[in-house]
Formats: sequence, structure tokens, C-alpha cells
Amino acid sequence: MISIAGLRKSFGAATVLNGIDLEVRQGEVVSVLGSSGSGKSTLIRCINGLEKIDAGKITVDNFDVSKPRELAEARKRSGTVFQLFNLYPHMTAVQNVALAPVEVLKVPRKQAEAEARELLRSVGLSERADAYPAQLSGGQRQRVGICRALAMKPSYLLLDEVTSALDPEMTAEVLSILANLAKGGTTMVFVTHEIEFARSISTRIAFLDKGQMIADLPTEEFFSDKGMALPRVAQFLSKMRKD
Repeated sequence: MISIAGLRKSFGAATVLNGIDLEVRQGEVVSVLGSSGSGKSTLIRCINGLEKIDAGKITVDNFDVSKPRELAEARKRSGTVFQLFNLYPHMTAVQNVALAPVEVLKVPRKQAEAEARELLRSVGLSERADAYPAQLSGGQRQRVGICRALAMKPSYLLLDEVTSALDPEMTAEVLSILANLAKGGTTMVFVTHEIEFARSISTRIAFLDKGQMIADLPTEEFFSDKGMALPRVAQFLSKMRKD
């Protein structure tokens, strides 16, 4: 389980996260919604230890991410996919996917690359396994990014606006992969602006506004009268549907 209690994070005088509580259990897909600047991406970066928290506590399977030795164990249990791919340009797709299992988990390189090719095959990239990032489309690079996270066999997948840099066709490609992972029981924390997609795959919706958790509801309740009774949620959904 990912457990977040009383999380606070500021950048200078700006409070980005203010007293966030959230729990994510195995098998859940929790979509994090909210306007730009609400703290969604910072939340992901705090969970994986890329941002140091100011107060509160985050644990991943009871490992405290604020403690360096425990953070290393927590990171073995969670994989992160970023919005801008972050692939190594001098490595092929298969090398990018196999790198962390070799370096972190000490998997033999031959085995890691075989498993990487199988992951790439599963997302329709078997013929592009030996291509470099510059030779791939945006959608293909993002699929490599997902495979790279999955190569660590994580208990949790953290996804930060993974379709924001993609055109509609590439977005559909990536969302299809994520939908299949959700159906297969992969636990996900999914920061997104894809409202209808979040509605279709999520167990729960967490809604942030100005760094505060305004709602944490089962998906059906969030999109029902119960969610719409919260003025900020109603305003957000109305605007997003118009856009």
C-alpha cells in the first residue's frame, strides 16, 4: 500500500501541497485530477522521492520515502512514467528498458534484454526494439517509457501526465496500453487531464485544488450528484467537458 499522511510541500513562499492524505491499495487505479498548478505532479514526485517533503509521511509498503535507505527499497516497488519520456538518447529501446533491471536488480544482461524485448512486444514495438529514441514517434517513445517502468516489476505504477505531449492519435495508443494494464490488475496512481479515460479505468478519483485534497471518492460517486455537489469539482468538470 502507498500511504500518504499530512503531506506538506512548499517551494519558497508557495505552498504546493497542504495536508494531503491518501491511501492506494494493491489493485486500485487512483486518478488524480485538478487544474494546472494544483499540485498533482508534485504529489507524484514526492511519492517517488524526487521532491523532499516538508512535513507529513509517505510510505510505500511501509518503507518511509523520507529516509534514504528506505527510499531505495520504496523505489524498487514503484515505477514512474513521466510526461516527457526521459529516455537515454544514446541507447536503443531495448537497452533503455533493460538498464534498470541490470543496474539496480542485478539481473544478468542477457536475461534483462530478453525480458525487455518481450515487454516491447506486448506494446506492439517488437520491430522497433533496436531503434534509438530519435527514430521513434512520441507515442512509441512513451510506450518504451511504460515498458521501462514495468521492467522493474513494480507493485505500483506512477504516471505523470503521460499523454500531455502527444497528439490525439498517439494519445489513443498510450491510453490503450494503460487500459490493458488496469484490466490486468496493475496498481496505478495516474495524474491526468483525460477525464473520460480516468472515468473508465479508475477505482477512485482524488481531486486536488490549490494543494488541498477536495475529494477522494469512488469513481461512480465522483461523477455523480455527490461529486457535483462540491462546487469546485462541478466547476472543473463543466469546464473540462466544454474544452
